[in-house]
Amino acid sequence: MCGRHQPRDVWFLAGTFGGQVKRDCRVDPGRPIVVPVINAHGDRQSCADFMRDAQGTVVLDGEPVKPEAREGVDIVVEGAPGNAVTGEEGVFITTGCGLWVEVPPLDPGVHSLVIRGRSGDFSTGVDYALTVAAS
Repeated sequence: MCGRHQPRDVWFLAGTFGGQVKRDCRVDPGRPIVVPVINAHGDRQSCADFMRDAQGTVVLDGEPVKPEAREGVDIVVEGAPGNAVTGEEGVFITTGCGLWVEVPPLDPGVHSLVIRGRSGDFSTGVDYALTVAAS
């Protein structure tokens, strides 16, 4: 599942809708990996409120990686029927915010990526086992 609809220049990994999960993913070699630590969307004020309390940690193969804050980014969403993220169908613009990490391309092999995020009473956690094949 981790490989569905990936762009050619980066590899996106998913966060959660809350709670903690474990995932095993195969990742193509040679691409940086981008993953949310904790994120939200809404209007500018709700994003500002969310970011005031946002905190998170990321550990890649035992080494900490510093998350970067992204605040007040306008994003275009194309909501499909049954959209679990917004509940809305059709194209609309919303404001995105959160803590994100971009990891440079990983060497071939198995890697551990541990993500924990929190803002207010919302928390996320993902334990990824990432397998990168040789080119």
